Amino acid sequence: MDFELGEDHILFQRMLREFVAKEIEPHAAAWDEHEQFPFDTIEKMAELGFFGVHFPEEYGGSGDELTFAIATEEISRGSGGLGAMYLAAVGLAMYPITLFGNEAQKRRYIPEVIGGKLAAFALTEAAAGSDVAALGTRYTRRGDHYILNGSKLFITNGAEADILTVFATRDRSLGYKGISGFIVEKGFPGFAVGKIERKMGLHPSSTAELLFDECRVPAENLIGEEGEGFKIALSAIDASRVCVAAQALGIAQAAFDAAVAYSKERKQFGMELARMQAIQWMIADMATDLDAARLLVYRAAWLTGKLGHAPLKESAMAKLFASEAAHRVCHKALQIHGGYGYVKDFPLERYARDQRITEIYEGTSEMQRWTIARQILGVK
Repeated sequence: MDFELGEDHILFQRMLREFVAKEIEPHAAAWDEHEQFPFDTIEKMAELGFFGVHFPEEYGGSGDELTFAIATEEISRGSGGLGAMYLAAVGLAMYPITLFGNEAQKRRYIPEVIGGKLAAFALTEAAAGSDVAALGTRYTRRGDHYILNGSKLFITNGAEADILTVFATRDRSLGYKGISGFIVEKGFPGFAVGKIERKMGLHPSSTAELLFDECRVPAENLIGEEGEGFKIALSAIDASRVCVAAQALGIAQAAFDAAVAYSKERKQFGMELARMQAIQWMIADMATDLDAARLLVYRAAWLTGKLGHAPLKESAMAKLFASEAAHRVCHKALQIHGGYGYVKDFPLERYARDQRITEIYEGTSEMQRWTIARQILGVK
Protein backbone atom coordinates (compact mmCIF):
# COMPACT_ATOMS: atom_id res chain seq x y z
CA MET A 1 0.00 0.00 0.00
CA ASP A 2 1.53 3.30 -1.16
CA PHE A 3 0.20 6.69 -0.04
CA GLU A 4 2.75 8.75 -1.97
CA LEU A 5 2.10 10.44 -5.30
CA GLY A 6 4.30 9.24 -8.15
CA GLU A 7 7.00 11.46 -9.63
CA ASP A 8 4.86 12.39 -12.65
CA HIS A 9 2.00 13.51 -10.42
CA ILE A 10 4.33 15.49 -8.15
CA LEU A 11 5.93 17.31 -11.11
CA PHE A 12 2.52 18.08 -12.60
CA GLN A 13 1.24 19.35 -9.26
CA ARG A 14 4.29 21.58 -8.84
CA MET A 15 3.91 23.05 -12.33
CA LEU A 16 0.22 23.67 -11.77
CA ARG A 17 0.80 25.35 -8.41
CA GLU A 18 3.22 27.76 -10.07
CA PHE A 19 0.63 28.54 -12.74
CA VAL A 20 -2.11 29.07 -10.15
CA ALA A 21 0.10 31.38 -8.10
CA LYS A 22 0.94 33.49 -11.14
CA GLU A 23 -2.16 33.38 -13.35
CA ILE A 24 -5.15 32.64 -11.09
CA GLU A 25 -4.72 33.71 -7.46
CA PRO A 26 -3.87 37.38 -8.23
CA HIS A 27 -7.04 37.76 -10.33
CA ALA A 28 -9.54 35.56 -8.49
CA ALA A 29 -11.06 38.34 -6.35
CA ALA A 30 -11.59 40.61 -9.38
CA TRP A 31 -13.16 37.80 -11.41
CA ASP A 32 -15.52 37.18 -8.52
CA GLU A 33 -16.34 40.86 -7.99
CA HIS A 34 -17.09 41.54 -11.67
CA GLU A 35 -18.52 38.08 -12.48
CA GLN A 36 -15.93 37.85 -15.23
CA PHE A 37 -15.37 34.73 -17.31
CA PRO A 38 -11.55 34.57 -17.68
CA PHE A 39 -11.15 33.62 -21.35
CA ASP A 40 -7.45 34.61 -21.49
CA THR A 41 -6.54 32.39 -18.54
CA ILE A 42 -8.52 29.49 -19.96
CA GLU A 43 -6.61 29.85 -23.23
CA LYS A 44 -3.32 29.64 -21.32
CA MET A 45 -4.53 26.56 -19.46
CA ALA A 46 -5.31 24.84 -22.76
CA GLU A 47 -1.92 25.80 -24.23
CA LEU A 48 -0.17 24.17 -21.26
CA GLY A 49 -2.14 20.95 -21.71
CA PHE A 50 -4.38 21.22 -18.64
CA PHE A 51 -7.46 20.47 -20.74
CA GLY A 52 -6.00 17.18 -21.94
CA VAL A 53 -5.52 15.44 -18.61
CA HIS A 54 -7.39 12.15 -18.21
CA PHE A 55 -8.39 11.86 -21.90
CA PRO A 56 -7.04 8.79 -23.76
CA GLU A 57 -3.67 9.27 -25.44
CA GLU A 58 -4.98 8.20 -28.85
CA TYR A 59 -7.11 11.35 -28.94
CA GLY A 60 -4.34 13.68 -27.75
CA GLY A 61 -4.82 13.30 -24.00
CA SER A 62 -2.39 12.61 -21.18
CA GLY A 63 -2.35 11.75 -17.51
CA ASP A 64 -5.10 9.85 -15.72
CA GLU A 65 -8.06 10.37 -13.39
CA LEU A 66 -5.78 11.10 -10.44
CA THR A 67 -4.03 13.77 -12.51
CA PHE A 68 -7.45 15.26 -13.26
CA ALA A 69 -8.36 15.29 -9.56
CA ILE A 70 -5.08 17.01 -8.70
CA ALA A 71 -5.65 19.58 -11.45
CA THR A 72 -9.19 20.31 -10.26
CA GLU A 73 -8.01 20.64 -6.67
CA GLU A 74 -5.19 23.06 -7.48
CA ILE A 75 -7.23 25.22 -9.87
CA SER A 76 -10.07 25.40 -7.34
CA ARG A 77 -7.61 26.41 -4.63
CA GLY A 78 -6.92 29.48 -6.73
CA SER A 79 -10.52 30.08 -7.81
CA GLY A 80 -13.54 27.93 -7.04
CA GLY A 81 -15.38 29.45 -10.01
CA LEU A 82 -12.60 28.58 -12.43
CA GLY A 83 -12.53 25.10 -10.92
CA ALA A 84 -16.25 24.72 -11.70
CA MET A 85 -15.67 25.75 -15.32
CA TYR A 86 -12.78 23.32 -15.60
CA LEU A 87 -14.38 20.24 -14.08
CA ALA A 88 -17.57 20.76 -16.09
CA ALA A 89 -15.81 21.31 -19.42
CA VAL A 90 -13.14 18.63 -19.16
CA GLY A 91 -14.99 16.13 -16.98
CA LEU A 92 -18.76 16.14 -16.61
CA ALA A 93 -19.64 17.35 -20.12
CA MET A 94 -17.17 15.04 -21.84
CA TYR A 95 -17.66 11.81 -19.90
CA PRO A 96 -20.69 10.88 -22.06
CA ILE A 97 -18.54 11.13 -25.19
CA THR A 98 -15.42 9.57 -23.67
CA LEU A 99 -17.29 6.63 -22.12
CA PHE A 100 -20.11 6.06 -24.62
CA GLY A 101 -19.38 7.99 -27.81
CA ASN A 102 -18.48 6.29 -31.06
CA GLU A 103 -15.05 6.57 -32.63
CA ALA A 104 -16.01 9.44 -34.94
CA GLN A 105 -17.43 11.46 -32.02
CA LYS A 106 -14.34 10.90 -29.90
CA ARG A 107 -11.93 11.82 -32.68
CA ARG A 108 -13.84 15.02 -33.42
CA TYR A 109 -14.81 16.42 -30.04
CA ILE A 110 -12.10 15.31 -27.61
CA PRO A 111 -9.27 17.09 -29.49
CA GLU A 112 -11.45 20.22 -29.72
CA VAL A 113 -11.86 20.34 -25.94
CA ILE A 114 -8.17 19.59 -25.38
CA GLY A 115 -7.50 22.59 -27.61
CA GLY A 116 -9.58 24.86 -25.40
CA LYS A 117 -13.14 24.67 -26.69
CA LEU A 118 -15.58 24.68 -23.80
CA ALA A 119 -18.20 22.02 -23.14
CA ALA A 120 -21.32 21.87 -20.99
CA PHE A 121 -23.50 19.11 -19.58
CA ALA A 122 -27.19 19.88 -20.08
CA LEU A 123 -29.39 17.67 -17.93
CA THR A 124 -31.04 19.69 -15.14
CA GLU A 125 -34.53 21.15 -15.65
CA ALA A 126 -37.03 22.95 -13.46
CA ALA A 127 -38.74 19.66 -12.57
CA ALA A 128 -35.76 17.34 -13.02
CA GLY A 129 -32.85 17.71 -10.62
CA SER A 130 -32.09 14.70 -8.45
CA ASP A 131 -35.02 12.98 -10.20
CA VAL A 132 -33.33 12.56 -13.58
CA ALA A 133 -36.16 10.46 -15.01
CA ALA A 134 -38.53 13.46 -14.83
CA LEU A 135 -37.02 15.20 -17.89
CA GLY A 136 -39.44 17.32 -19.93
CA THR A 137 -37.22 18.24 -22.91
CA ARG A 138 -38.52 16.16 -25.83
CA TYR A 139 -36.91 14.73 -28.93
CA THR A 140 -38.33 13.26 -32.12
CA ARG A 141 -36.68 11.74 -35.17
CA ARG A 142 -37.18 13.45 -38.52
CA GLY A 143 -35.24 11.87 -41.33
CA ASP A 144 -31.52 12.26 -40.71
CA HIS A 145 -32.02 14.66 -37.77
CA TYR A 146 -33.36 14.65 -34.24
CA ILE A 147 -35.51 17.59 -33.17
CA LEU A 148 -35.21 18.86 -29.60
CA ASN A 149 -37.79 21.02 -27.82
CA GLY A 150 -37.60 22.22 -24.22
CA SER A 151 -35.25 24.00 -21.86
CA LYS A 152 -32.49 23.37 -19.32
CA LEU A 153 -31.42 25.43 -16.34
CA PHE A 154 -28.43 25.81 -13.99
CA ILE A 155 -26.05 24.71 -16.77
CA THR A 156 -22.40 25.40 -15.94
CA ASN A 157 -20.55 26.94 -18.93
CA GLY A 158 -23.92 27.20 -20.69
CA ALA A 159 -23.30 30.72 -21.96
CA GLU A 160 -19.82 30.01 -23.38
CA ALA A 161 -19.88 26.34 -24.38
CA ASP A 162 -19.16 25.36 -27.97
CA ILE A 163 -20.16 21.73 -27.33
CA LEU A 164 -23.03 20.46 -25.19
CA THR A 165 -24.07 16.98 -24.16
CA VAL A 166 -27.85 17.26 -23.91
CA PHE A 167 -30.40 14.79 -22.56
CA ALA A 168 -34.02 14.57 -23.65
CA THR A 169 -36.90 12.11 -23.56
CA ARG A 170 -38.85 10.58 -26.43
CA ASP A 171 -41.89 10.10 -24.22
CA ARG A 172 -42.15 11.03 -20.53
CA SER A 173 -44.45 8.07 -19.93
CA LEU A 174 -41.47 5.80 -20.62
CA GLY A 175 -39.61 7.19 -17.60
CA TYR A 176 -35.86 6.60 -17.63
CA LYS A 177 -36.22 4.20 -20.60
CA GLY A 178 -37.22 7.06 -22.89
CA ILE A 179 -34.12 9.22 -22.32
CA SER A 180 -31.36 9.66 -24.92
CA GLY A 181 -28.21 11.78 -25.08
CA PHE A 182 -27.12 14.09 -27.90
CA ILE A 183 -24.15 16.25 -28.85
CA VAL A 184 -25.34 19.77 -29.63
CA GLU A 185 -23.07 22.42 -31.07
CA LYS A 186 -23.47 26.11 -30.31
CA GLY A 187 -24.51 27.04 -33.86
CA PHE A 188 -27.19 24.41 -34.39
CA PRO A 189 -30.49 25.94 -35.59
CA GLY A 190 -33.05 26.23 -32.79
CA PHE A 191 -30.53 26.42 -29.94
CA ALA A 192 -30.22 29.58 -27.82
CA VAL A 193 -28.89 30.69 -24.45
CA GLY A 194 -31.53 32.13 -22.12
CA LYS A 195 -31.21 33.69 -18.69
CA ILE A 196 -27.78 33.88 -17.03
CA GLU A 197 -28.20 33.20 -13.32
CA ARG A 198 -26.73 35.46 -10.65
CA LYS A 199 -25.33 33.16 -8.02
CA MET A 200 -24.17 33.19 -4.42
CA GLY A 201 -20.70 32.03 -5.46
CA LEU A 202 -18.58 30.67 -8.33
CA HIS A 203 -18.94 34.02 -10.10
CA PRO A 204 -16.28 33.48 -12.81
CA SER A 205 -18.30 30.48 -14.03
CA SER A 206 -21.52 31.08 -15.94
CA THR A 207 -24.72 29.25 -15.00
CA ALA A 208 -27.28 29.52 -17.78
CA GLU A 209 -30.68 28.58 -19.05
CA LEU A 210 -30.59 26.79 -22.42
CA LEU A 211 -33.47 26.88 -24.90
CA PHE A 212 -34.28 24.33 -27.59
CA ASP A 213 -36.93 25.37 -30.11
CA GLU A 214 -37.12 22.84 -32.96
CA CYS A 215 -33.36 22.42 -32.51
CA ARG A 216 -31.97 20.28 -35.34
CA VAL A 217 -29.34 17.74 -34.29
CA PRO A 218 -27.74 15.42 -36.88
CA ALA A 219 -28.60 11.78 -36.28
CA GLU A 220 -24.90 10.92 -36.00
CA ASN A 221 -24.74 13.09 -32.88
CA LEU A 222 -26.78 10.60 -30.87
CA ILE A 223 -24.59 9.32 -28.02
CA GLY A 224 -24.77 5.54 -27.76
CA GLU A 225 -28.20 4.12 -28.61
CA GLU A 226 -31.66 5.55 -28.13
CA GLY A 227 -32.94 4.88 -24.63
CA GLU A 228 -29.45 4.72 -23.10
CA GLY A 229 -29.41 8.35 -22.01
CA PHE A 230 -30.30 7.69 -18.38
CA LYS A 231 -27.39 5.28 -17.97
CA ILE A 232 -25.04 7.65 -19.81
CA ALA A 233 -26.04 10.68 -17.73
CA LEU A 234 -25.72 8.88 -14.40
CA SER A 235 -22.35 7.40 -15.36
CA ALA A 236 -21.09 10.90 -16.15
CA ILE A 237 -22.41 12.26 -12.86
CA ASP A 238 -20.91 9.36 -10.92
CA ALA A 239 -17.48 10.07 -12.44
CA SER A 240 -17.83 13.81 -11.95
CA ARG A 241 -18.52 13.44 -8.23
CA VAL A 242 -14.83 12.82 -7.74
CA CYS A 243 -14.08 16.11 -9.55
CA VAL A 244 -16.51 18.04 -7.33
CA ALA A 245 -14.93 16.44 -4.29
CA ALA A 246 -11.54 17.65 -5.56
CA GLN A 247 -13.00 21.12 -6.11
CA ALA A 248 -14.26 21.21 -2.52
CA LEU A 249 -10.86 20.02 -1.32
CA GLY A 250 -9.09 22.82 -3.19
CA ILE A 251 -11.39 25.51 -1.76
CA ALA A 252 -10.91 24.07 1.74
CA GLN A 253 -7.13 24.05 1.34
CA ALA A 254 -7.19 27.73 0.37
CA ALA A 255 -9.30 28.56 3.44
CA PHE A 256 -7.01 26.53 5.70
CA ASP A 257 -3.84 28.17 4.36
CA ALA A 258 -5.36 31.61 4.91
CA ALA A 259 -6.40 30.73 8.47
CA VAL A 260 -2.98 29.37 9.41
CA ALA A 261 -1.19 32.44 8.03
CA TYR A 262 -3.62 34.83 9.73
CA SER A 263 -3.39 33.04 13.09
CA LYS A 264 0.40 33.56 13.09
CA GLU A 265 0.12 37.28 12.29
CA ARG A 266 -2.94 38.48 14.23
CA LYS A 267 -2.38 39.39 17.89
CA GLN A 268 -4.99 39.61 20.62
CA PHE A 269 -4.42 39.89 24.38
CA GLY A 270 -0.70 40.32 23.75
CA MET A 271 -0.12 37.11 21.80
CA GLU A 272 -0.61 35.60 18.34
CA LEU A 273 -3.88 33.75 17.78
CA ALA A 274 -1.79 30.67 16.95
CA ARG A 275 -0.73 30.46 20.60
CA MET A 276 -4.31 30.21 21.86
CA GLN A 277 -5.61 26.73 22.56
CA ALA A 278 -9.08 27.41 21.07
CA ILE A 279 -7.47 28.40 17.76
CA GLN A 280 -5.06 25.46 17.86
CA TRP A 281 -7.97 23.05 18.23
CA MET A 282 -9.69 24.61 15.23
CA ILE A 283 -6.49 24.28 13.17
CA ALA A 284 -6.11 20.65 14.26
CA ASP A 285 -9.69 19.79 13.26
CA MET A 286 -9.30 21.56 9.92
CA ALA A 287 -6.03 19.77 9.14
CA THR A 288 -7.58 16.40 9.99
CA ASP A 289 -10.60 17.09 7.80
CA LEU A 290 -8.34 18.05 4.90
CA ASP A 291 -6.14 14.99 5.24
CA ALA A 292 -9.10 12.59 5.43
CA ALA A 293 -10.83 14.30 2.49
CA ARG A 294 -7.70 14.14 0.33
CA LEU A 295 -7.26 10.43 0.99
CA LEU A 296 -10.88 9.74 0.02
CA VAL A 297 -10.68 11.90 -3.12
CA TYR A 298 -7.41 10.45 -4.35
CA ARG A 299 -8.59 6.90 -3.67
CA ALA A 300 -11.79 7.46 -5.64
CA ALA A 301 -9.87 9.01 -8.54
CA TRP A 302 -7.35 6.15 -8.57
CA LEU A 303 -10.14 3.56 -8.51
CA THR A 304 -11.95 5.32 -11.35
CA GLY A 305 -8.86 5.01 -13.52
CA LYS A 306 -8.23 1.42 -12.47
CA LEU A 307 -11.81 0.22 -13.03
CA GLY A 308 -12.60 2.34 -16.09
CA HIS A 309 -15.66 3.76 -14.34
CA ALA A 310 -16.44 5.54 -11.09
CA PRO A 311 -16.87 3.26 -8.05
CA LEU A 312 -20.29 4.28 -6.73
CA LYS A 313 -19.66 3.92 -3.02
CA GLU A 314 -16.16 5.38 -2.98
CA SER A 315 -16.98 8.34 -5.25
CA ALA A 316 -20.08 9.15 -3.19
CA MET A 317 -18.03 8.93 0.02
CA ALA A 318 -15.42 11.28 -1.42
CA LYS A 319 -18.04 13.79 -2.58
CA LEU A 320 -19.99 13.65 0.69
CA PHE A 321 -17.04 13.93 3.03
CA ALA A 322 -14.96 16.44 1.05
CA SER A 323 -17.86 18.85 0.49
CA GLU A 324 -18.99 18.76 4.12
CA ALA A 325 -15.39 18.91 5.37
CA ALA A 326 -14.90 22.00 3.20
CA HIS A 327 -17.95 23.51 4.87
CA ARG A 328 -16.44 22.91 8.30
CA VAL A 329 -13.01 24.20 7.26
CA CYS A 330 -14.39 27.39 5.69
CA HIS A 331 -16.56 28.01 8.75
CA LYS A 332 -13.64 27.67 11.17
CA ALA A 333 -11.30 29.68 8.94
CA LEU A 334 -13.81 32.52 8.80
CA GLN A 335 -14.27 32.31 12.57
CA ILE A 336 -10.53 32.60 13.08
CA HIS A 337 -10.50 35.74 10.93
CA GLY A 338 -13.38 37.22 12.93
CA GLY A 339 -14.82 40.38 11.40
CA TYR A 340 -12.10 40.49 8.77
CA GLY A 341 -13.33 37.20 7.40
CA TYR A 342 -16.71 38.77 6.68
CA VAL A 343 -15.43 41.57 4.44
CA LYS A 344 -14.38 41.35 0.81
CA ASP A 345 -10.86 42.65 1.49
CA PHE A 346 -10.09 39.13 2.70
CA PRO A 347 -10.82 35.99 0.62
CA LEU A 348 -12.62 33.99 3.32
CA GLU A 349 -16.12 35.19 2.44
CA ARG A 350 -15.49 34.13 -1.18
CA TYR A 351 -14.28 30.69 -0.14
CA ALA A 352 -17.39 30.22 2.02
CA ARG A 353 -19.70 31.25 -0.82
CA ASP A 354 -17.92 29.09 -3.39
CA GLN A 355 -17.86 26.05 -1.12
CA ARG A 356 -21.58 25.88 -0.46
CA ILE A 357 -22.60 24.58 -3.87
CA THR A 358 -20.32 21.54 -3.56
CA GLU A 359 -22.84 20.04 -1.14
CA ILE A 360 -25.59 20.44 -3.76
CA TYR A 361 -24.55 19.90 -7.38
CA GLU A 362 -23.59 16.55 -8.87
CA GLY A 363 -25.83 15.05 -6.21
CA THR A 364 -26.75 16.57 -2.86
CA SER A 365 -25.25 15.23 0.35
CA GLU A 366 -28.56 13.48 0.97
CA MET A 367 -28.30 11.67 -2.38
CA GLN A 368 -24.71 10.66 -1.59
CA ARG A 369 -25.81 9.11 1.70
CA TRP A 370 -28.56 7.26 -0.15
CA THR A 371 -26.05 5.94 -2.70
CA ILE A 372 -23.60 4.82 -0.02
CA ALA A 373 -26.29 3.07 2.01
CA ARG A 374 -27.69 1.23 -1.01
CA GLN A 375 -24.24 -0.02 -1.96
CA ILE A 376 -23.59 -1.29 1.56
CA LEU A 377 -27.03 -2.82 2.08
CA GLY A 378 -27.37 -4.23 -1.43
CA VAL A 379 -30.82 -2.70 -1.99
CA LYS A 380 -32.16 -0.79 -4.99
